[in-house]
Amino acid sequence: MSDTNLPNTEEFRDKARAAMVAMRSVFPATPLMRNDHLSDKYDADIWLKREDLSPVRSYKLRGAFNAMRRARGATLFVCASAGNHAQGVAFMCRHFGVGGVIFMPVTTPQQKIDKTRIFGGDMVEIRLTGDYFDDTLAEAQAFCAEEGAHFLAPFDDDDVIEGQATIAAEIEAELPDGADLIVLPVGGGGLSAGMRSYFGPDQAIKYVEPSGGMSLAAAVENGGPVTLNKVDSFVDGAAVARIGARPWDRLKGIQRSDVLAAPEDRICITMLEMLNIEGIVLEPAGALSVDVLDDIRDEIKGKRVICVTSGGNFDFERLPDVKERGQRYSGIKKYLILRLPQRPGALKDFLNLLGPGDDITRFEYLKKSARNFGSVLIGIEVKQASDFDGLFQRLEDGGFTYRDITQDTTLSEFLI
Repeated sequence: MSDTNLPNTEEFRDKARAAMVAMRSVFPATPLMRNDHLSDKYDADIWLKREDLSPVRSYKLRGAFNAMRRARGATLFVCASAGNHAQGVAFMCRHFGVGGVIFMPVTTPQQKIDKTRIFGGDMVEIRLTGDYFDDTLAEAQAFCAEEGAHFLAPFDDDDVIEGQATIAAEIEAELPDGADLIVLPVGGGGLSAGMRSYFGPDQAIKYVEPSGGMSLAAAVENGGPVTLNKVDSFVDGAAVARIGARPWDRLKGIQRSDVLAAPEDRICITMLEMLNIEGIVLEPAGALSVDVLDDIRDEIKGKRVICVTSGGNFDFERLPDVKERGQRYSGIKKYLILRLPQRPGALKDFLNLLGPGDDITRFEYLKKSARNFGSVLIGIEVKQASDFDGLFQRLEDGGFTYRDITQDTTLSEFLI
């Protein structure tokens, strides 16, 4: 670990503890709760640090609080965000009684705009600009330069990192014996940098990124931050193309094996499991730490593990899409393009091949590809993934031609 750039651990802990104490005038410590369901499932002692239960349903207000209290004399704060950081900054602007201008992409869902406005009240102005976040960020920074405002970065800021480390201070206060392993979600790296700075390099930590946005893994492999060519935006709270420079200074030296990938569609299954079994609402980024437990099942058996559930700002209008993606990942739902003969009884012949538990969820003629045949888009849901083996065999035996487009990203996005 000689190539780390961690601050003096005791000094950093003292500052984080002081920030934690100061925060108590704003909101109580978030619960650290043992989860019986996950503990039984993985034969381990699983605890959840419930940042989804903060006043803004994410940990982002911690960094905003600490950075704003440190910015003495500043009366106008600016941030660029389409999500949790915006809400945290808005909440703290109202708390400190200072002005805030929050830049959000034009494409930001109305629900997030409304929540940010509610948290900030009269102290915050929201400006919608840019179709993409990079454009929004450029506008925010240009505004800061013109107006002399204080820019609040979501993760690439030492005071923000220190503020996120208050999570570690709360864990230490409640569980003095600590944990064998801490599992953290990673976006820009502010939370991870704060936790590692507080506990030091000897604390075992797993860092979880969405498969479509592994900027920390790329930095570890390349020896420094690199910008990803493409990022899947589904896990919007952690889909970051480049790890922050300041977080990286504190994270370099970690092992590549400690950076885990969580597939976006599998995260959907985890979200639904936590909602249906535990009644816990997690956004995609908030479910990252729980999602990878199955990947490290053998490693955590019999050990105490703390998972930070970083946020619960989930728009329930997305629930059908989450369910759909989860079903497709687990293999119980597929989409086929079927070449159906244009003759009386052809559809009935196809339907007779379905099993008793097979359900057609979509049926749409696409076009007539030939005089005697038509192409049909069919969605089929089965009870268990292995049921498709029998169905496909029956289709082939019956002379039906089909194409499974479930994993064909281009076709499925266009047709489904």
